[in-house]
Amino acid sequence: MESISLIITALVAGAAKSAGDAVPDAYNSLKALIKHKFADEPKAKMVLEEHETDPETYAAPLKKKLAEAGADKDQEIIKAAQKLLKQVNPEESATGKYKVEFQGEVKAVQMGDRNTQTNTFSS
Repeated sequence: MESISLIITALVAGAAKSAGDAVPDAYNSLKALIKHKFADEPKAKMVLEEHETDPETYAAPLKKKLAEAGADKDQEIIKAAQKLLKQVNPEESATGKYKVEFQGEVKAVQMGDRNTQTNTFSS
């Protein structure tokens, strides 16, 4: 999975999962790392917070802010996202579900189960 998609998928999964102690801890750790990365960007912090309650609306702005901050190259953030996904869905993580990687240009991608996606591309 492309690094920013991995991070966003982990944030969505962590926000949705409230049972147990490990998941909230891993979720809060991931958010803290991202907030630290956004230290000088109050708008980016706001997008991260809004994404928690409205992930559909704020997915694209968060993806942009994560890319601008270099979160996709921050191994500590990537490991925290992977850890969170392993705790949220241990059986799916064990089967390699969250290890998708893309080579070259990707115009559209959607991760998850039971999703619907419609793409319209113009030349």
